[in-house]
Amino acid sequence: MNFVLDASVTMRWLLLDGKPADRAYALRVLDTMKQAETSALVPVTWGLEVSNVIANAEVKGLVREVQSEAFLEMLGVVDIGVDSATFPKALSDTLQIARRYRLSAYDASYLELAMREGLPLATLDEDCSKPPTRQV
Repeated sequence: MNFVLDASVTMRWLLLDGKPADRAYALRVLDTMKQAETSALVPVTWGLEVSNVIANAEVKGLVREVQSEAFLEMLGVVDIGVDSATFPKALSDTLQIARRYRLSAYDASYLELAMREGLPLATLDEDCSKPPTRQV
């Protein structure tokens, strides 16, 4: 199975916060990621979003650096590919999606990628679940 992985799901794997249903969904996605035939695709901004959340969580004392490092090691063993077309699409298709659905450009980049590749979108962002996409 292939899908687009949103940072909102990824960060639940580290923080285990949010509603119980959100945590359960994120853990199901992670279990899916551990299957041999599964790969996720992310826009180039994903790494920056993940890094930002980790840095803020450490500053707030929500996680320790050792926990973050173990989390990053785990991310290194699952199949996550980075989409090289995110940047060229940013000022065209992604901007149009952000305008149409009133999303941040970051959230729109995940939706644009999912729509362009015809893949389901694994997200916990409620705004991204309104446009026509399939979720994992």
